[in-house]
Amino acid sequence: MESNVQKVLLAFDFDHTLIDNNSDTYIYKLAPGHKIPTDLKNLYRKDGWTHYMGEVFKYLHNNGMRKEEIFNCLKEIKLTDGMRELLMGVPKERTEFIVISDSNVVFIDHILQNLGIRDLFREIFTNPAEFDDNECLHLHMYHHQDWCSLSTKNLCKGSILANYIKSREEDANVLFSTIAYVGDGVNDFCPSLRLKNCDIVFPRCGYDLLNVIPKMEAEKGLKLEADVCPWDTGKDILERLLIIYNGVNQQEVPRPRVRDQLLKAEN
Repeated sequence: MESNVQKVLLAFDFDHTLIDNNSDTYIYKLAPGHKIPTDLKNLYRKDGWTHYMGEVFKYLHNNGMRKEEIFNCLKEIKLTDGMRELLMGVPKERTEFIVISDSNVVFIDHILQNLGIRDLFREIFTNPAEFDDNECLHLHMYHHQDWCSLSTKNLCKGSILANYIKSREEDANVLFSTIAYVGDGVNDFCPSLRLKNCDIVFPRCGYDLLNVIPKMEAEKGLKLEADVCPWDTGKDILERLLIIYNGVNQQEVPRPRVRDQLLKAEN
């Protein structure tokens, strides 16, 4: 029987984490007057981001925007400070990189390809999207979930993370001695809650996740087990991560590997 391989899993949010922009709203500059009309903005509701952005893409298309203009706009987006150093600085043979994002696969693939780092990421979990024959971009929900009230209906990052960890063990005998989750927003709380005390959550300073963590503990008793390490640049994350690699292949991996879903969706 093939023996287990221990690695570190480095899971990233995308917008305002890997990149220092929101890739969806960045393309607003392509709209007439560089603005989205108020009546279109009013379509957005909680749990309705994918529908809203789908209508934005239609609006841009109706105003003459095509694939080339969108891609040229996205080429302007840069990595967050220190992220390239982080990605290049950890031991590749002992690390897996994934993205879990509420953006879309067309944007993420194009941006990462343009930045020359797409091949680093083993998987990208995000909302499906494709251009039609008229070059209008269509967006779809990643899934329609009803099990987690911490997450939007189209994307439960905690379940995606847990399923990936399970599949890597079952399909390739890969065990993650440490899971590091890097994020910034409210929807990054759910995957952070699934981690255990051998893991690390990296909430970006000045963004919502850092404030949500103590709020959820105080108001709902949802306390993270993982170590919480706020960050300003990718170099902060790299310094913390390099400490743990000496222990890879030497520590006992907890079973079950992640915590159960702790909060069911409200009716």
